[in-house]
Amino acid sequence: MAQSALDNDDEKPLDPALERVRRKLVRFAVVNLGILFLALIVVVGALVYKSLRTPAPPSGAFSEAEIALPAGAKMLGHGFADGRISIDAELADGSRAIFLYDVAAQKMVGRYTVIAK
Repeated sequence: MAQSALDNDDEKPLDPALERVRRKLVRFAVVNLGILFLALIVVVGALVYKSLRTPAPPSGAFSEAEIALPAGAKMLGHGFADGRISIDAELADGSRAIFLYDVAAQKMVGRYTVIAK
């Protein structure tokens, strides 16, 4: 008999004010889980995109290429950043230029003439 009394208590409808609060909490939980799921998808998508976009060279790998500068050019300095080599060169006519070489593509991607004003 004690068991049937407990079952009857569980089946009573909630107070309307408590029912509104319960619905708000359920809606809050669903919205937050949806936002969390979308954020997780964005992070995983960004990681996959980055890993496919720039394949990392094997560590300790040796690479070799030729960088062709104009005839008579002398290299004055160089630098390396973001997978690109910048070469400061004095050209045959005495002017200076900076050449930008992309290591991954193995090609010259820019030439900047240096002028004094």
